[in-house]
Amino acid sequence: MEFTPIWISLKTAVIATIFTTVFGVLFAYLVMKVKKGKVFFDSVFTLPMVLPPTVTGFLLLVVFGKNSMIGRFLTDIGCPIVFSFWGCVVSAFVCSFPLVYRGARGAFEQMDQELIGIGKTLGLSEVTIFFRVIIPNCKGSILASVMLAFARSMGEFGATIMVAGNIPGKTQTMATAIYTAVQSGNRDIVYIWVIIMIAIAFVGILLMNIYEGRCNRKNGRERGFF
Repeated sequence: MEFTPIWISLKTAVIATIFTTVFGVLFAYLVMKVKKGKVFFDSVFTLPMVLPPTVTGFLLLVVFGKNSMIGRFLTDIGCPIVFSFWGCVVSAFVCSFPLVYRGARGAFEQMDQELIGIGKTLGLSEVTIFFRVIIPNCKGSILASVMLAFARSMGEFGATIMVAGNIPGKTQTMATAIYTAVQSGNRDIVYIWVIIMIAIAFVGILLMNIYEGRCNRKNGRERGFF
């Protein structure tokens, strides 16, 4: 039994989660700040959450396929997306992006807006307010969303198999390895992969709950509730 899918899945999830965290938080902040088109942009950024992964995968094939301008450009510079490791990353990124985006935006909207006003009164720049005021006050919700996005990236299947394929040692993740094992009738391998994925997902959710619990207790002590 090859354990390469574990490494590919972990590497994919880590890279995708880094991009998801950066862009999810950034776009959540920008959408919160815009005056017009907020509903439109919010709908676009949330769309991958409700679309079937196969539809998302097809749209990614249209954008990054060899017949598209973007796909030809990336192929010419030696960085093709389709049937490559980066296809796994792009698929995981797009499918997990809404989790961080929605989590960050909800945290931004629920935080005490007076803190932002105080920062502006003190003459702080928008960038300083974002990193010194907004992020510290919303980090609990953001980190919880990031952990969910990591777990989602680990288990991405539909878009991944359409964009990256199921190439052993190259693009075969644990999710696609399970599919292959089921198709070949090798149930022993299926059970192994399923147990591994459940264990990783459980640990991620457990850590998220522990962190949220600590944040809630800390906030409660600061407000005099405990």
